[in-house]
Amino acid sequence: MSLKNVKLLIDVGLGRKVEKWMEQKDYDSKSIRDIDPRMPDVEILRIAVFEKRLIITMDKDFGELIYKSKWPHSGVLLLRLEDERSEKKIKVVETILNDYWTEIVGNFSVFKNNKLRIKK
Repeated sequence: MSLKNVKLLIDVGLGRKVEKWMEQKDYDSKSIRDIDPRMPDVEILRIAVFEKRLIITMDKDFGELIYKSKWPHSGVLLLRLEDERSEKKIKVVETILNDYWTEIVGNFSVFKNNKLRIKK
């Protein structure tokens, strides 16, 4: 399996520029904004599990759903980049996908303070 085979589900909070960048890079990505921008997190998880997609999000609620409510998942990358511009988000996502994709698929990962933590 290569990075280009990884399926991604992009949450609304990342922004349109990140979504467009994913399309331009030819990632197998789907945007929640294109499906239903108001979709509940539980439904996002269902789609991700059904389609075996890694969720990329800025929504901390996914951690609660997975760890407290025990919802299944195919991997979540939580970016704690609340005040960052789209260019910074793209750079972080690109670096993480290029360097850590084999480790984050299927796991819950958090990027915060320029550090990536992967919970296996």
